[in-house]
Amino acid sequence: MSPSLQSEVDVLIIGAGPAGLMCANALANARVNVRIVDKRAAKVAAGQADGISPRTIEVFQSYGIGERLMREGCQVHMAAFYDPGPDGGIQLSSRAPDVTAPSARYPFELALHQGAIESIFLDSMKALGVEVERSTTPIAIELSSDEAELANPTSHPVKVTLERLEEPDGEPHEEIVRAKFVLGADGAHSWVRKSFDITMDGEQTEFIWGVLDMVPDSDFPDVRNKSLIHSNNGSCLVVPREADRIRIYMQLADKDVLNPNTGRIDKDKMGPKQLLEVAQQSLRPYSLHPTDGINWWTLYIIGQRVASKFSVKNRVFIAGDACHTHSPKAGQGMNASMNDAHNLAWKLALVLRGWADMSLLSTYESERRKYAQDLIAFDKTFSTLFSGKPLTSDNIDGVSHDQFLKAFQTFGGFTSGIGVHYGPSVAVTNAHQSLATNLIIGERVPPQIFLRAADAWPFELQDLIPSDFCYKLLVFTGDFNDASQKDRVESMVKDLQRPESFLTKYASTKTSSSRFDIITISKGQKETVDYLKFPPLLRPHWSKVLIDDIDATGAMGGKGYTYYGIREEGAIVVVRPDGYVGTIAPLDGVIAIDNYFASFMKV
Repeated sequence: MSPSLQSEVDVLIIGAGPAGLMCANALANARVNVRIVDKRAAKVAAGQADGISPRTIEVFQSYGIGERLMREGCQVHMAAFYDPGPDGGIQLSSRAPDVTAPSARYPFELALHQGAIESIFLDSMKALGVEVERSTTPIAIELSSDEAELANPTSHPVKVTLERLEEPDGEPHEEIVRAKFVLGADGAHSWVRKSFDITMDGEQTEFIWGVLDMVPDSDFPDVRNKSLIHSNNGSCLVVPREADRIRIYMQLADKDVLNPNTGRIDKDKMGPKQLLEVAQQSLRPYSLHPTDGINWWTLYIIGQRVASKFSVKNRVFIAGDACHTHSPKAGQGMNASMNDAHNLAWKLALVLRGWADMSLLSTYESERRKYAQDLIAFDKTFSTLFSGKPLTSDNIDGVSHDQFLKAFQTFGGFTSGIGVHYGPSVAVTNAHQSLATNLIIGERVPPQIFLRAADAWPFELQDLIPSDFCYKLLVFTGDFNDASQKDRVESMVKDLQRPESFLTKYASTKTSSSRFDIITISKGQKETVDYLKFPPLLRPHWSKVLIDDIDATGAMGGKGYTYYGIREEGAIVVVRPDGYVGTIAPLDGVIAIDNYFASFMKV
């Protein structure tokens, strides 16, 4: 056999599904030396996951790829609830907004098939010089046991042997890659997870589901809304899709799907023709026929499991389905996966740049495993209600419409991704929450429009805190025209300019990239504001001073201080590179921010 190639890389990602691609694209944006491999010869063409939550749209927007996502996807604004009617068929019980989280910037879900979502990442990465190495699979992985090597962020302690499945004869089929970090984003049957004997804890549910994608010919009045249907024939979910398609999930009876000898799903017993018949029965009295055949179909048993750990020695990580699996009824799978990667990428980038200590990487597991456990708990409740028999005169213990609707609305913050809350860690310090009561420490910054002081141009604050691997310092100065408040602001600036201040201490001298981006948000009016009166530190560029006022048309902006719950005396809000609030301090409390960064940042 020909000799193996040998190489080094900062981050090796195994698996090019949504989690792997989100991480690869983020790291490519950070100019990290990253490679991504996948055993598949081509990307997903159809089917697979398709639901994008409001928070995930915000994350795409933060990387500059949100507009394409919204252009190609199908917006889902309304949810319709159907229950058994008196004649045995289904009837509409109610309709409600699909997204109930009040602070959603995008108050809808998007539906777009996984292949199209992957293409958005692939095109973005390609422009940055990163492409998926396909038909390539890992066959061996070793992690050094040398503690000194593991503690040194510049070392390459992970050795991975890759096999190229389609290499021409005479070319090396194997490559040995030495990596600083490895991410296993290789799905529910993760090779990386199994290689490190990480267990998946939880259980299989008794619910079996089938899925069909089609362009429908139907008289069902809610075929273009998300429709949650309890019928006497079982439960089903209709989701509108791009290009006139719909997806329909339907609950199946064990006897129709399982092989009695093995207890496993038998696709010979239930194919697309039989699935269509189940869907047609569940939708009675409405008709449903595919106009051009079935585009995609599958069967699965729901598993609700979380990996026992998400990382090994802060060198090997797992993300997405590799570390949590759950039902697709609430549309969380792909969203959870991509947000795992979003959480990890900035931490890897800061460590690789020498800006942060390795301890920051421990917060990936503490934050995302807690989220995954919460997701499974939610999923158990929601999928049990969804899969349960409906309340009828013959089934007085069934699930009532009011009970199901209440659960749907109660969990709105969770299913939208907007209610995700990270607990205290080196990256989250709970302090001075009363200074900005609605900028919740550990949660993402809610959307709000402010005006640029220099030209009265309205801007969405979320668009001014992109995923660019910098910490953002939102300095709410209060009313700078008030003499005592101006004194407070000028005193804060002096504190920030002290030699021992975090802003001075961690100033990036070796690279052109700054670790911090200061955005000043003042009370004031567009007609009278003079942004040049602010101290130079608070206006590093003319575009960085904002005022809390309505725009010239009177249609947007204003009341931002009230919305965020910021008091007269102002506040400094520290926003992490992923858009989550890390800590808050009063204007005279710069030392508290010094302490926050001292816990993980390196000079």
